Amino acid sequence: MSNLSDRLNRLAPSATLAMSQKSSEMKAQGIDVINLSVGEPDFNTPDHIKAAAIKAVEDNWSRYSPVPGYPELRKAIVNKLKKENGLDYEPSQILCSNGAKQSVCNAIMALVNAGDEVIIPAPYWVSYPQMVLLAEGTPVFVEAPIEQDFKITPEQLEAAITPKTRAIILCSPSNPTGSVYSKEELEALKDVLLKHERVIVIADEIYEHINYVGKHASMAEFADIKDRVVVINGVSKAYAMTGWRIGFIAAPEWIVKGCNKLQGQYTSGPCSVSQKAAEAAFAGDQQCVEDMRKAFERRKDLIVKLAKEIPGLEVNDPHGAFYLFPKCSSFFGKSCGDTVINTSTDLALYLLEKGHVATVAGDAFGSPECFRMSYATSDENIVEAMRRIKECLASLK
Repeated sequence: MSNLSDRLNRLAPSATLAMSQKSSEMKAQGIDVINLSVGEPDFNTPDHIKAAAIKAVEDNWSRYSPVPGYPELRKAIVNKLKKENGLDYEPSQILCSNGAKQSVCNAIMALVNAGDEVIIPAPYWVSYPQMVLLAEGTPVFVEAPIEQDFKITPEQLEAAITPKTRAIILCSPSNPTGSVYSKEELEALKDVLLKHERVIVIADEIYEHINYVGKHASMAEFADIKDRVVVINGVSKAYAMTGWRIGFIAAPEWIVKGCNKLQGQYTSGPCSVSQKAAEAAFAGDQQCVEDMRKAFERRKDLIVKLAKEIPGLEVNDPHGAFYLFPKCSSFFGKSCGDTVINTSTDLALYLLEKGHVATVAGDAFGSPECFRMSYATSDENIVEAMRRIKECLASLK
């Protein structure tokens, strides 16, 4: 018997991981592939964080932790939220998980019933709709094109809400677009949501510190809706700790208790040593975060400049994260030899096979007219990748 569950058959595989794997296979064959597909900082974890992990191993932090994480880590997160975001939480309102990805999934699984609708602005991170489907909910997509800087309007939000709406997932700074909602833009969305008491905001803020326009704004800053906001964050992007797998939610206690119950049944607490490293990350000197942010900003300026020099690409200037999401639909219908470009998937495969540059098609992000490039790589790689892309696209007639 090889019949997988209906639940699993409803899910699509991760397009970002699939593209990264394909480029790795080509590299293994000796092909010089530049990988712009992966959403991962190329920096090493800062030394003081690694030192805390080594000390944790030596001090035998090797037992099961409490399901929501060690009290010291949750206190460090409470202090971070107070100091950096002006938000008041108690440790009982914090739950640590195996990465922010699990934190998002926990929140959806804890809140969404079969048939509930979850509003997902498009472009969206590939896993959001799949997680909603896993919870037997219905993803409702609200399209925000490049002309809107990939951000939805209050009018669009109002039009998308129905009696079945249970949640909205907001990612700012955004993967895949790098767009950042200002405090004023969030407030306008909040004013719409206030009229619909059943709707919970799942605020994915994992790219909080990779921000080029000043202070990060959070939906949880608004006192009149804070009791309906689940803040998701973690250490992966800000501290270059993707493999350490520590994320968290900060939320009303009833939601945290629900997620705690859920997590207690399928993973328990996250890695003990990683928790001690994360505690050092949140409590220690933050200069490393700013150093990495500056490097990302320099790379952003570089890739935007080079992309704007490529005829046929429509490019906006992202204000956060480390992605560029150009519109490429002007190439649809064009060809090079036997290769015909009808979709962004065709384009991404063409760039990989002809130019040896790995990107991710926009289809997977709910924006089939665009494709995603990660500039979490060296300046040299960016310059060479954009040269190759320009050459490949010029060959399409």
